[in-house]
Amino acid sequence: MEMATAESAGMAEQRLLLSPPSVVAEDSTVGDTAEKEMKRKKMVFVFDRRLGDSAEKCFDLSNGSTYAEFRTAVCKAFDITAEKNFLITTTNRKEIKNQNFDKSVKDGTTLYILYSVDQILPSATKERIDFLPHYDTLVKSGMYEYYASEGQTPLPFAFAELIDNSLSATASNKAIRNIQVRLLFDESQGKPAVAVIDNGRGMTSKQLNNWAVYRLSKFTRTDDDIESDHSGYVRPPVVPRSLNSDISYFGVGGKQAVFFIGQSTRMVTKPADAQDVHELILSKDDFEKKEKNKEAIYSGFIRNRKPTDSMHITSEDERFLHSLIMEEKDKESFTAVVITGVQQTHVQYLKSYFHLWTRQLAHIYHYYIHGPKGNDMEATREVGPFSNIDIEISMFEKGKVPKIVNLREIKDDMQTLFINTAADCFEFKAHVEGEGVVEGVIRYHPFLYDKETYPEDVSCPYNVKEDDEEDCYSVDKGARGKRPIFECFWNGRLIPYTTVEDFEFCAPPKKRGLVALECFNRISGVLFTNDKFQVSTNKLTFMDLELKLKDKNTLFTRVVNGQEQRMKIDREFAMWLKECHEKYDKQIKFSCYKGTITRSDLPSKRMQSPWAVYAAIEWDGKTFKATQMVKTIKTLPIIYGSIVRFLLYGDHEGDVFSTGGEVQIAVEPQALYDEVKTIPISKLDRTVAVAMIKKYIEDEMARLPDKLTVTWPEGDELIANDTRPAGIPIGALRIEILNNKGEAMQKLPGTSHGGSKKLLVELKVIWHSSTGDKEIVSHISQHGGKWPYWFKKMENINKLGIYTLKLQVVLNESNADTYAGRPLPSRFFKFTVTEGKPDKFTVGLLDPPFRMAVPFNIPLDLQDEFGHSTQPSSVIKPIVEASGLELRYETFVAKGTNFIIKGVTARGPVTNCQGKNFTLKVILPGLKEDSQTLKIRLLPGPPRELRIKPDSNKVVIENGTTFPFQAEVLDEAGNVTAQPKLVVHCKFLGAPNLPVYTVDCSNTGTGIITGPVIQVLNIKKDQTLKARIEIPSCKDVSAVEKVIKLLPSTQVAKLQIFSMDGQKAIPIKHQEEIDWIAGDIIHHLIFRTYDEGDRQIVVNSSLAEKIKVNWTPRINREHLIQGLLPDVKVPCSVKDVRYCQVSYQDDHISLESAFTVKPQPDEPKLLKCSLKGLSTVQMGEELQGEIHSTLTDRHGNLIQTLTSSCVNLLGIAGEGLDKSKLKVTWQENGRYMVVRGIKFIPGTTGHKEICFAWRDFVDYVRIHLTAGPPTQITFLEWGNIEEPLSVINGKALEKPLVVQLCDAWGNPSPEPVIKVVLIKESGLKLSPAPQQQKTDEDGRASFGLFQIFATRGEYTLQAKAVINKSTLDGPVIRLNVVPDPNKPISLHIDYDKNTSFVAGGFLTDFVVSVISEDGSAMRNIRPTDVTMRIWRGQRPSSNPTILNCNKGRENDKEGCFYFRDKILPERIGVHTIQFAYSQDKTMLYSEQITLNVVPGEAVKLMPEEHPATPTVSNVRSVAHRTLVKNLCLKIMDEYNNAAGKHMCGKLMVTIKSTTEGDGEIPQFQGKHSYLEFELNQGSSVISSLVLAENSPGRDSTEYMLVFEPTISTPGKRNPLPPYIVSFMFYNDFKKQQQMTTLTKEKDQLSQSIVAYRSLFDTTNQLIGEMKCQAQEATAKETHLRNELRKQKINTAEISTLQGIDAVLKQMTIDRDRIFKLPRRTCSLPNYSRSSADILGKIAHLAMIEDDEVAKVISWHMASDMDCVVTLTTDAARRIFDESQGRQQVLPLDSIYRKNLPDSNRPLPHMRNGKCNFKPEGNPIFGRDLLIFSENVEQCRTVFGMLLGDTIILDDLNAANQYRKEVVKITHCPTLLTRDGDRIRSNGKFGGLQNKAPQLDKLRGMVFGAPLPKVYHALNSQIDLIQQYRSALIKLTNVNQELDLQLKYLGSPEMTLKHKELNEQENQLKQIEKQLGLTPTGGTSACSPKTMVLDLSDGQTPSKRMRRESAKKTYSTEEWVSTPLRKSQQPPSGSGLDTNGSILSRKRKA
Repeated sequence: MEMATAESAGMAEQRLLLSPPSVVAEDSTVGDTAEKEMKRKKMVFVFDRRLGDSAEKCFDLSNGSTYAEFRTAVCKAFDITAEKNFLITTTNRKEIKNQNFDKSVKDGTTLYILYSVDQILPSATKERIDFLPHYDTLVKSGMYEYYASEGQTPLPFAFAELIDNSLSATASNKAIRNIQVRLLFDESQGKPAVAVIDNGRGMTSKQLNNWAVYRLSKFTRTDDDIESDHSGYVRPPVVPRSLNSDISYFGVGGKQAVFFIGQSTRMVTKPADAQDVHELILSKDDFEKKEKNKEAIYSGFIRNRKPTDSMHITSEDERFLHSLIMEEKDKESFTAVVITGVQQTHVQYLKSYFHLWTRQLAHIYHYYIHGPKGNDMEATREVGPFSNIDIEISMFEKGKVPKIVNLREIKDDMQTLFINTAADCFEFKAHVEGEGVVEGVIRYHPFLYDKETYPEDVSCPYNVKEDDEEDCYSVDKGARGKRPIFECFWNGRLIPYTTVEDFEFCAPPKKRGLVALECFNRISGVLFTNDKFQVSTNKLTFMDLELKLKDKNTLFTRVVNGQEQRMKIDREFAMWLKECHEKYDKQIKFSCYKGTITRSDLPSKRMQSPWAVYAAIEWDGKTFKATQMVKTIKTLPIIYGSIVRFLLYGDHEGDVFSTGGEVQIAVEPQALYDEVKTIPISKLDRTVAVAMIKKYIEDEMARLPDKLTVTWPEGDELIANDTRPAGIPIGALRIEILNNKGEAMQKLPGTSHGGSKKLLVELKVIWHSSTGDKEIVSHISQHGGKWPYWFKKMENINKLGIYTLKLQVVLNESNADTYAGRPLPSRFFKFTVTEGKPDKFTVGLLDPPFRMAVPFNIPLDLQDEFGHSTQPSSVIKPIVEASGLELRYETFVAKGTNFIIKGVTARGPVTNCQGKNFTLKVILPGLKEDSQTLKIRLLPGPPRELRIKPDSNKVVIENGTTFPFQAEVLDEAGNVTAQPKLVVHCKFLGAPNLPVYTVDCSNTGTGIITGPVIQVLNIKKDQTLKARIEIPSCKDVSAVEKVIKLLPSTQVAKLQIFSMDGQKAIPIKHQEEIDWIAGDIIHHLIFRTYDEGDRQIVVNSSLAEKIKVNWTPRINREHLIQGLLPDVKVPCSVKDVRYCQVSYQDDHISLESAFTVKPQPDEPKLLKCSLKGLSTVQMGEELQGEIHSTLTDRHGNLIQTLTSSCVNLLGIAGEGLDKSKLKVTWQENGRYMVVRGIKFIPGTTGHKEICFAWRDFVDYVRIHLTAGPPTQITFLEWGNIEEPLSVINGKALEKPLVVQLCDAWGNPSPEPVIKVVLIKESGLKLSPAPQQQKTDEDGRASFGLFQIFATRGEYTLQAKAVINKSTLDGPVIRLNVVPDPNKPISLHIDYDKNTSFVAGGFLTDFVVSVISEDGSAMRNIRPTDVTMRIWRGQRPSSNPTILNCNKGRENDKEGCFYFRDKILPERIGVHTIQFAYSQDKTMLYSEQITLNVVPGEAVKLMPEEHPATPTVSNVRSVAHRTLVKNLCLKIMDEYNNAAGKHMCGKLMVTIKSTTEGDGEIPQFQGKHSYLEFELNQGSSVISSLVLAENSPGRDSTEYMLVFEPTISTPGKRNPLPPYIVSFMFYNDFKKQQQMTTLTKEKDQLSQSIVAYRSLFDTTNQLIGEMKCQAQEATAKETHLRNELRKQKINTAEISTLQGIDAVLKQMTIDRDRIFKLPRRTCSLPNYSRSSADILGKIAHLAMIEDDEVAKVISWHMASDMDCVVTLTTDAARRIFDESQGRQQVLPLDSIYRKNLPDSNRPLPHMRNGKCNFKPEGNPIFGRDLLIFSENVEQCRTVFGMLLGDTIILDDLNAANQYRKEVVKITHCPTLLTRDGDRIRSNGKFGGLQNKAPQLDKLRGMVFGAPLPKVYHALNSQIDLIQQYRSALIKLTNVNQELDLQLKYLGSPEMTLKHKELNEQENQLKQIEKQLGLTPTGGTSACSPKTMVLDLSDGQTPSKRMRRESAKKTYSTEEWVSTPLRKSQQPPSGSGLDTNGSILSRKRKA
């Protein structure tokens, strides 16, 4: 149907072949039409393999043959008869039968003819196959190729493949190269699709066919099988960055990309100059359909149509194609790739991450879009070949505005970010083997202030973010992170999955280089390769780029201004990186290096060390220093504090730059936060103002606790200075701690920095008894959150005396009462306890016996409740009672504290006639313990009465009940008695029918009267009856009548409240209002209940449970049963009204009774004064505010009863108060007094308390009195400045110059921002130069410490201030500048200037002294600090010989250093000597001394250059007869210096034989036997010596040329020895030539052997020296280790250097801690030691360990402590003059030493070595307790004279006893006691004159305390360990060097040298034999060694001479290997170190 449509539309379809030619079968053919494809032949190949190996035969089964036909054809072809059995099988041995013939036999099938299925093949066969790839190879190629690598989504890279094709297609465009990527996601136009459209050259149908062929690259498109319009691939020309658009390469990427994106693609293209549009469809569905229909898969059709024709588009899913095809109009050429069947995941990704993947495409094609230089947004855009590429991405969605992005407009792709954040670039090229060229660019992204500018890539997998935590540290790569440096571009296009980590020249160095390592992490790079490097077919990775680049043959060159430069790329890169770092990085500069530490606070051990410590940084133009106040940002919470130090990770020293670090901040205020925080430096706030930080700290300080408020909520208030009776309780205390803001607080303020500390309140009550203070109460209260600080009532204050109640705020953990150096708030209450009111009593002795009615007396003693005898406070009426007795007394008499009850009579029951013991009870009402009991015995009396119980005359009973009466018959005393017929009758009267009760009491005297019930009918109300009880038989006993009241009901009907007033009950009406004193308690409230007859109901437990009250939750049920109500607490404030209610409720009734309590003010108890207005008043001014005074009761209720007259009782007083302006008025409205006119008399400033008193009430108001306006200037802490102050030149002032503005009265005036300048004399220089200062908020201006520089003399300093255009002149400070005796300024050299300096001799003695500024020689110089330097010539040498001074001798002058017996150089000429003094950083040189070293005594004749051994003959030729030529001989001293300058004479030359008696001697030319030459000025030049022709001489014989000088100059005593040169004489010319050659070899061998032997001698000697050093080092290490054991130091801990360093560090910390501990110091200023003759003030010369001894000796010597001790009287006189006689001085040269005490003298109680008595008090001479740190002998002299034999004892008693015993035998010196007492030598003691005050009263004039012994022990141990460390290092080094040398000695190299030496010696012997010489076993007499060293005396040369000879003969480089040269350095301590190599010779004997 499609064909018909195409034909009808006039279209043509062209056959397309898709399969690649390499996979088409060999014999297969392809027809031209579809019909031929359907009717392909069916060919079968058969092998007969029954027996042999016949050839195959082919059978054509195309006509549909059957199995029978096929079998017949086989039999015929292979000649198989019918009777033969055979099988036809497949190659799989499956038999072919009729059933499976059609199924198993296909075209191309290979078959076997066999006998059986399992027959073995006799020979091999060949089976044809076709292996066309499956269509999945094409369809799924994208899925296989575009894998998600490195965590990146590959979809943008698939788009890039299509854009690559478009770039190649548009490469030849002259105009705009337009490439569009359209995402067609509008559902109304069809299913999602992607279209890539370009305006390139388009494709012909053949080119489109080529594109469709898989893997048909541009290099293989010239095959004949597939027509192509390419004649072959031609490489494009070279362009910058290889941007040649030649990136469509392999014939793979486009197909892979489209099938990765979707399921189908439509290629629509139109080439230029063509009329037709070519259209091709490739789809997965089509491939599957062809496979299903058995059609050729890799074939299809190209649709050729006219432009804009879309009639063939019929699918609804592709409606969008109509609009695309319509755009073809007027297009000259184009190509459109339309992809449909887009995967939904791709659609979602493209929609969601549109911003991301468009940036990735902009990154991939960055340089195609923006050109070779990239998108530099700061540079002007140039018009070039790359400005015409437009790549546009658009996305269309239904109902949304299309998203359109031009990649050129994207500004945030990675390459744009890299280019625009880079500060500089480094360009280079790499040339690899072949034509491969790589252009490279490295960019530097600097660090700016607080961040890296290296761009972050959120899509990059290497960009791993680090946790931004304070305690997390990272040492990774910083800015770049883990990303590689280089991204790689191929032909200008990014290859995304290939990166290059680095190259060798740009990799971070292993060791620290020119720049910090982090700079290497700030570089990014790009590599641009040409097409000579292989990439994968999907262009995701390079195949071999990094391998080729890192090949050793790759050449790197730098590109500068486009030109390649051959230079060292690594050095160029390092210098470029250093320049970038210094020029562009805005880093933090760390300065003021303090050391390196280990931080144990970090969790990661790897990060704990090393951390460099710095005191300051420079950041962003600002300097941050230690102690500077700072604020943080981005921390939680924000931290305010002061900088402690800066920390930088790494091993740094000195100033460095870094990107960051850490800062330690001490959180401020430190009084609140005692903690240090460590944060990154980047979190410092660089913009905060210091004033804001200070204000924050001030606000925080206001949160500290300031005061206590105390209230007494339960009464019993304690008033200060109150007098209280014993036993009066102190009420419960409610306490609040208030800060400066008045806010209550329970704990110290704190934040999450470190928590906060709870505050407690400690209460103590101290009793000041006669035996001392005793703490009787001590409690601590903590705040409960919901309740305040609370202390319960105290009732144990009962002892008489004075007390103090102390309230103190303390810390929870430590109970400390101070915090951060500030005392915590406290309150004190003092009070006195006296005897209390009588509380109890005791009964004295009674006078028995006691009888009934007989009076007796009872004595009593009144006491308070604590047993103190006391007087009664009021009239006491005693009560005497006893159980069963009636007691009466007549009167109560008082005698002092004793009391007597007189006339006591008793009546009471007695059980029998013998009497009865009774307990008598005496009661004194009003006392707490108001009763005492005593036992008495009473006898009974006769009966007198009848007693009926109940006793009440009125009995209430309910009607219908019985009521029993108890009857008792009593005598007069009330005792029960009995008698016969004692019957008691009871009759009831008042109603009819009442019963009569009787009882018989005859036996017991008692009985119960009872009977029937009493019943009265019809009772409606109370009815009264009478009961008459009588004894009819006893008329004397009166009858008893009882009234009986019958109640009608017993139910509660009424509830009534009463207040008891004494015995009177006052009823309280319901809702009644009661006025009561505020804070009091309403006692004695009762209630009553009544029945219906208004009868009171007795309250029982059941009734009490029904009673409720509302003012307290707790009710005492027992009290309720008694009718008592709880006490009511009256509110303390008159504003509070209390409503009180009592209720009753049962099952029958509910009752209530209520009243209201209204508080009333009590008596005046408190005076309260408050300040209204400002609390500050200036001196001389009136207070602007006013003071209100009010009177309140103890609860603060205002007293309303006062009148205006009360102001007359108000008293006002205060320190310095001016009462002249005071005015007090009465304020009627507020009921308070107003005080105005507060003014103070001029005086001191500060807080002034004004006391207000009204009667006995007092209150205080604090006024802050400030200074008046400034009128003068003073210097702080400078004391008396009228006297000149001595200052040493170059030293700093002892105190900083701080000026203070003061008012007219001398008070400091806090006037800020006043300019103050310092005026100085012109000759005085201050460092630093004084700057104008401004006063601070306290009116002070500090100029700091100055160094003084001036010549000797007196100078002045004066401060001046400018206030309101007027100048204030400050006082003048006079400075007496004296030279510094400890400052070296020159070296003085003394030596014999007339001596001569002979080479090799000894220098004259040099005496060197270091001169100080005062012109004297310094004495405290170490000898090692003074050295002598000597060098050749006059110009300074960089390597002079350095000599130390000699040890001092007995007679050497002090302060002088002697250089004796120093050896002169051996070479003559001008030499220079200079002396140097070095200490710390001080280097001082003397003037140079020039020495002219002259030669020594002439001792030999030597040539300037030794001639070789001559070999001559007597032939005709002169040359062969010449012995020497141009020989210059000179007279020399022993060191080869020309020494014959003044010598003249003759030089005789003769020839001698080496054999005695040889008469055949050669002759000189002219037949002369000798020759003479002139010897002029010690030298003679011999032009030539020639033998005579045919001269006699023995053949092959050795002769000697003897040069013998004859000196004619007088004065030369010893003749000079001749100079001898050996030569060989031959008669034969040829032999002479041979011998000449041998002689030369002999000479060379001799020199070589000398060098070898010198080398071996030197090596052996060096090893010997090393062994000695190793032994010495071992011995020293062992000795020091034993010493350490003696010091009890664990040697196991210091066995390694690390252990030693750790122990040393800990010991140093301990030592420094001990050193910083506070100890006693002398605050008396010492006198400046301007001269070495000044020792200082006596107070500073000694130290005393014991505090008590220091106190008493300092006091004893108080008059001498300020005295300055000098060595000479001249120095004392100079001090006297400088101080104008005010300074006392003591010169030691004026002391008569014979009177000084003997320091070895024993104590006076010791005589002749025996103790005369046993002393007490530990006596010891005072001088023995003194410790001297320096000048020991002089100090002993001083204190021996001043302190004498003064003795120290423990106390005064021991001292008196000691003196008492000593004076019996000898004179007793002055005695001092450790308690501070003194007994003078005359025996006087006592009084203030002989009692030392407290230590703090000595005003600092006290001897200081020495450092503790443990400090010195630590110092000793540290020194010993350091020595051990040095010894251990030296031992290790020496052993290592020795091992190295021994290894080298046994090395193959040295073995070879020994072998070579032996060989050369053997060769030398052979040559000597050939020469006719006698072998010497060493070198010959004429060897170079002999000639060089001149060993004519036969002595063995010294080691030094051997070394020198080796140096002269051959160079070290020629004979000594490198390891030996390293190991042959002079060992430490050798003579070479001390005197140099040329001065090591010792003096000759």
